[in-house]
Amino acid sequence: MGSLFRSEAMCLAQLFLQSGSAYDCVSELGEIGLAEFRDLNPHVSAFQRKYVGEMKKCEELERILDYLVKEMRKSDIHVSDGVSLPAAPLPKHVLEIQEQLQKLEAELREVNKNKEKLRRNLLELTEYTYMLRVTQNFVQRSTEHETAAHSSYEEFPALEKESLMDYTCMQRLGAKLGFISGLVHYAKLESFERMLWRVCKGYTILTYQELDEFIEDPESKEPTKWVVFLVSYWGDQIGQKVKKICDCFHCHVYPYPNSVEERKNIMSGINTRIQDLHTVISQTEDYLKQVLFKASESIYKWVVQVKKMKAIYHILNLCSFDVTNKCLIAEVWCPVDDLPSIRKGLEEGSSGASIPSFINRIPSSDTPPTLIRTNKFTAGFQNIVDAYGVGDYREVNPAPYTIITFPFLFAVMFGDFGHGFLMSLFALLMVLYETNPKLHRTQNEIVRMFFEGRYIILLMGLFSIYTGLIYNDCFSKSVNIFGSSWNVSAMYPDGSSIKKHVNSTFLALDPNVTGVLKGIYPFGIDPIWNLATNRLTFLNSFKMKMSIILGVSHMTFGVVLSVFNYLHFKKTFNIFLVFIPEFIFMVFIFGYLVFMIVYKWLAWSAEFSKDAPSVLLHFIHMFMFATDKNNLPLYKSQFGIQVFLMVIVFLCVPVLLFGKPMYLYWQHHGGQTFASYRKGYQLVRHGSEEELSLLRSHDLEEGEDHTNSESQHEQSKETFDFAEIFMHQCIHTIEYCLGCVSNTASYLRLWALSLAHAQLSEVLWSMVMRMGLKVAPDVGVFLLMPAVAVFATLTIFILLVMEGISAFLHALRLHWVEFQKKFYSGDGYKFTPFSFHDMCLSLEREHAL
Repeated sequence: MGSLFRSEAMCLAQLFLQSGSAYDCVSELGEIGLAEFRDLNPHVSAFQRKYVGEMKKCEELERILDYLVKEMRKSDIHVSDGVSLPAAPLPKHVLEIQEQLQKLEAELREVNKNKEKLRRNLLELTEYTYMLRVTQNFVQRSTEHETAAHSSYEEFPALEKESLMDYTCMQRLGAKLGFISGLVHYAKLESFERMLWRVCKGYTILTYQELDEFIEDPESKEPTKWVVFLVSYWGDQIGQKVKKICDCFHCHVYPYPNSVEERKNIMSGINTRIQDLHTVISQTEDYLKQVLFKASESIYKWVVQVKKMKAIYHILNLCSFDVTNKCLIAEVWCPVDDLPSIRKGLEEGSSGASIPSFINRIPSSDTPPTLIRTNKFTAGFQNIVDAYGVGDYREVNPAPYTIITFPFLFAVMFGDFGHGFLMSLFALLMVLYETNPKLHRTQNEIVRMFFEGRYIILLMGLFSIYTGLIYNDCFSKSVNIFGSSWNVSAMYPDGSSIKKHVNSTFLALDPNVTGVLKGIYPFGIDPIWNLATNRLTFLNSFKMKMSIILGVSHMTFGVVLSVFNYLHFKKTFNIFLVFIPEFIFMVFIFGYLVFMIVYKWLAWSAEFSKDAPSVLLHFIHMFMFATDKNNLPLYKSQFGIQVFLMVIVFLCVPVLLFGKPMYLYWQHHGGQTFASYRKGYQLVRHGSEEELSLLRSHDLEEGEDHTNSESQHEQSKETFDFAEIFMHQCIHTIEYCLGCVSNTASYLRLWALSLAHAQLSEVLWSMVMRMGLKVAPDVGVFLLMPAVAVFATLTIFILLVMEGISAFLHALRLHWVEFQKKFYSGDGYKFTPFSFHDMCLSLEREHAL
C-alpha cells in the first residue's frame, strides 16, 4: 500500500537479448507485465523494421481467425473465453498453426461456395415455380375469354382480333409469335412497361401479376416483392429488343413452355429437384456446423496465441541490433522493486540458450512514467484522479484521501437516509455479483460505467446514510428515533393553542422560551424541526456555515500536502518561500473566518441570539481595517488581532511573489546551499576510487548521476530564464490569492445542493404520496398503489439518478479545482507495461458488432 500514497520508484534499464532467445525472453516479460519498452527506432518506418514479415504473417492469421469467428456467429455457435490464457506459441509451432488455419479456411470457403451455389439454384427453381404457376392462370383466363369456335387448345387467344396489331400484315411478313417470361422487381415494373411500349412501338403484349410472397433478392439477401410478367411479341428483332430490355432491368428470365404437357413435365421435374436441393443443403449445413463446432474448441487458444505472437514481434521491432547483429538491445522502464522478477523472467526465457540474456540499469535524465498499483477497490478512485491528469513521477497521490473526502462531500449534498440506503443496496448487489462474466463483458456503456464504479457508489451511499441521519431526512421525512428534546407546550400555555397551531401547519420554534428545551437530541437534528415553519431558516444557517468549515478544512489540507512534495523532491526553499506564505494566507483569513463561526456558536447562546454580532460584517470590516459601532465585537481586542492578521497576510504576498524567483536567480548565479558545500567537502575528503564507485552506485539508485552534475549545472545556467520564472510565479500568486476567495465561495455549493435535494424530495412527497394518502380509505386502496409506483419511479430517476449525477459532478469539481490544485500538477504520463493480461482478449467484446 506504500505506492498508493506516492508512485512507485522507477528506473531505466537496458536489456541485452540474444537473437535466438529474444522471442522467449519477451514472451516471459509479457507474462510478468512489469516492463514498458521504449522505441529505439523512432525514425524507421514500420515497413523497414526487422520483423515486418512476421508481423504480416500474424495479420494474415488474424484475418483468418476473424473469418472463422464470423462464420461461427452466423451458425449460432457460441465462442466463449477460456479459463486461462494459453502461452505464446514457440516459433517452431507457428507454421503448424498457420497450416491448420489455412486448411480450415480453404475448407470453409469451399463449403460456403457450394452452399451458396445450391441456394442460388434453389432460389431460381422457386422463382421458376412461381412463374409457371402464375402464367398458367394467364392461360386459364385467356381460354375462358375465348369463343367456342376454337376447338383446339391454344396457349393464348388469337391475335386477329387485336386492335393494336395488324395480324394479317405480320403473317404475310413471316413474323413468328414468341414469348418471354420471368420476374421483375416491383419497383421497376412501371419503368419496365413504359420502356417496352416505347422501344417495341406497341408490337408487344405485357401481362403481369404481383406475387403474394416475398422472395429473397440474390444480390441484397433481403426479402423483396417481385412481379411475374409474360411478354408476347412478333418477330425475332422485337424479341431481341425485349431480351435486352429485360437484361437492362435485371429481370430473372426463365423458359416458357410451349404446351400444357411440357408445362406439367417441367413442374414435376422442378419439384423433384427442389426436394433434392433441400436435402443437400441441409446436409451441407450440418457438415458446416460440425466443422465450425470442432474449430470452436480451439479458436480461443488460436486467437490468444496469435495476439501474443503479434505483440512479441511488435516489441522486437522496437529493439535495436548491435554491430554484430547477434544481440538485440532494448530499453525499458520498470519498477525498482521488480528488477529481480524481470531478471528471473530473462533467465527463464534464455534457459536453453548458450549465452544468457541480462538487464543493466542505466542513468537517464528523462522523466519516468507514473505507476500507482491499485486493486478493485481503489481503482475507481484512482481513475477519478487520473481523469484530471496523471500525476508527476513520485508526486503525492490524492487518491487515498479522495477515498474518504469524495463520498463524504457527495453525501453532504445528497444527505438522505432513504436515498442513501437504496444507492448502497444497488452498489452492494453489483459488488456481490462482481464475478459474473456478463457484467465484465457487457457492451452497454452505462452499465459498464456503474459496474466499474461500484465501490464508489457503495461508499457514497453509506456516507449518504450517515449525513441523512445527521440531517434526519428519510424521503424528506424526519424519523423520531430518540424522541424530541423540545417541549412545545411551553410555548403555548393554553392547550388549545397547540392544537390550533399544529393543525394550521404554523409552528415556529423559539428556543428562547423557558422550558421549551428538555435537553440535547443525541444524534443529528431534532425531528420537531420537520414541522416548524422556520425550519428552512435554521437549516440555511446550519448548512451554510458547515459548508464554509468543510471547504476551508479541505483546502488547508491540500496546502499541507504540498509540503510532502517539497520534502521529497528536496526543494526546501519552497517550504519557506511558497508553502508558509500560502498557509498563512489561507489560515489567517479563512481559518480566522472558521474560528469566528465556531466561537460565535460557543460564546453566544440562543438566549442572546438577537444581540449576537454578525460574522459576515466582522469579516468585511477586517479587510477595511474598520469597526462597526452597531455590531458588537466577538471578543476583546478583536480589532487589534484582525489588524495584526491582515498585516501578516499582506507581508506574505510579496514573499510569495518575489521569494522563489529571487532565490532561483541567486542560486543560478553563483549562490550555493549548505548541502552543496557539504557534498563537495565529502568528495574531496573521501576521494578514493572505491568510495566514489559506491557513491556513484548510490546515485544510480536515487536516479541521479553526479558525474554529469557539473555539465547539467552549466546547462541549467544557460537555460535559466528569470523573466519566465517570475511571470510564472506572478500568475501562481494571483491565482492562489484570488482562488482562495473564489474556492471558499465554491464550497457553498454543498449548502445549495443539499437544500435543493431536500426541497425536491419534499415536493415529490407532497405532490404524489400525500395525494394518495389523503383519499378516503375505501377509495385510497386503489389509488395508493399507483401513487407508490409513481413515487418510486420518480424517486429513482429524478432523485437518485439525476440528483446523484449532479452531486457527483459537483464533488468532482471540488476535488479537481479546489483541492488538487493546491499540491497536484497532474502533468505526468501513465506507466503502460507490456502485459498479456492487459490485452483485449474477449472474443465477445471484439466481435460484438
